[in-house]
Amino acid sequence: MHLWNGYHPEMVTDYYQFTMAASYWKEGMEGTATFSLFVRDYPPHRAYFVAAGLESLAAAIQEYRFHPDSLEYLRSLGKFPKGFLDYLARFRFTGSVRALPEGRIFFSQEPLLEVTAPILQGQLLETLALNTLHLETLLASKAARCVAAARGRPLVDFSLRRTQGVDAGLKTARSSYITGFQGTSNVLAGRLYGIPVYGTMAHSYITSFQHEMDAFRAYARVFPDNTVLLLDTYDTLSAAEKAVLLAKELQKQGKALRGVRLDSGDLLHLSQKVKDLFRHHGLDEVAVMASGNLDEYRLEELLSQGACIDAAGIGTRLGVSADAPYLDMAYKLVEYDGRPIVKLSPGKTTWVGRKQVFRSYGSSGVMEEDVLGLAEEEIPGTEPLLLDIFRNGERVRPEESLQDIRRRFQEDWARLPEKYKVLRPTERYPVRISDALRTLQDRVTRARKREEVGDLGGVRSEE
Repeated sequence: MHLWNGYHPEMVTDYYQFTMAASYWKEGMEGTATFSLFVRDYPPHRAYFVAAGLESLAAAIQEYRFHPDSLEYLRSLGKFPKGFLDYLARFRFTGSVRALPEGRIFFSQEPLLEVTAPILQGQLLETLALNTLHLETLLASKAARCVAAARGRPLVDFSLRRTQGVDAGLKTARSSYITGFQGTSNVLAGRLYGIPVYGTMAHSYITSFQHEMDAFRAYARVFPDNTVLLLDTYDTLSAAEKAVLLAKELQKQGKALRGVRLDSGDLLHLSQKVKDLFRHHGLDEVAVMASGNLDEYRLEELLSQGACIDAAGIGTRLGVSADAPYLDMAYKLVEYDGRPIVKLSPGKTTWVGRKQVFRSYGSSGVMEEDVLGLAEEEIPGTEPLLLDIFRNGERVRPEESLQDIRRRFQEDWARLPEKYKVLRPTERYPVRISDALRTLQDRVTRARKREEVGDLGGVRSEE
């Protein structure tokens, strides 16, 4: 039984993908199609996206077969011809995929992925591709903003308990690690992806002991080399004084208190008071960690006001991308059987044809401009971003390690101009349309309007 993330990938789809596929099969439509996946526009306060999810999607494509259980379910619906179900039983992806490698920074209207395959195959991949790339790209883009706001301070993903399900929790841990988080509280993510895991204690642990100091000492007995204390169960400043006592007890054992965590209250005032207390007692090395409803906006506010925060746990608002819970991501047919395809729906116009993104850099190495052009174009002095992932149904770009993806993001991040990294950007990165693409777009648009827009021989009612 082949499973991907616990599911048969061929069933991670919308019903209408099968109805369209059945029609393509019935009509004998076997021409090659190209589908382009992109984000139409930015959510508020965004100026870039971080590509993520490709490794998950590639694994799903490799596993894409119609299992007998899946075929039996489709048969039970009583809607599909036997010949079509027999076709699905023999289904193998034979097409090509070009995509942005994970960790790359990209911008609106630029393809994150293009699938070129017989139209039925490309159609069946739509929902799977959107679902996979949307979530991880959304989360990676949010996490990158948190890293920027932290100004070099370590961040840990604390989101699992409030993400929209187990898979979303896993993908939050993975996506945030790509963009520079130090680790996660998610043990399953640690096991599956090799991400460092972190955790301290909960308030229930503190309250289970007769006294707060008893809890602190008990924890230190088990983890003398990694003691981090939660301070806000009863009174934060009183708990900080107890932490000082424990730190001195650990020093006598040749150990050191590693840190404390603040999870509620006035984090600005409390972090300053706690840090001052530790400094007064010569405990400068004790880190102050903050958590509790933090995101990039709250981090920026606290740090700009002088909060003494050495590290932070980012939870709910990261895991649900609270300020921008979705991207306007689309997967659209742009070429079929050698014919460029355009969609002219108001506000949802697509760029025709197979495309490539060409990136140029300034003399200092920073990103200067992207050009959205046709795949066959060559633009000297630029870097083509879309790479071959599958060719003729076979994966041609090997699976990448999370560390390699993480390094790629860091390289792109270093080359992104600072004005686009700010939390409330006022400018958008320039993405220019090549002359060749614009010319083709105009020609196809005129032809479509000429052929499809009219009164249909008097069918349209007179006004």
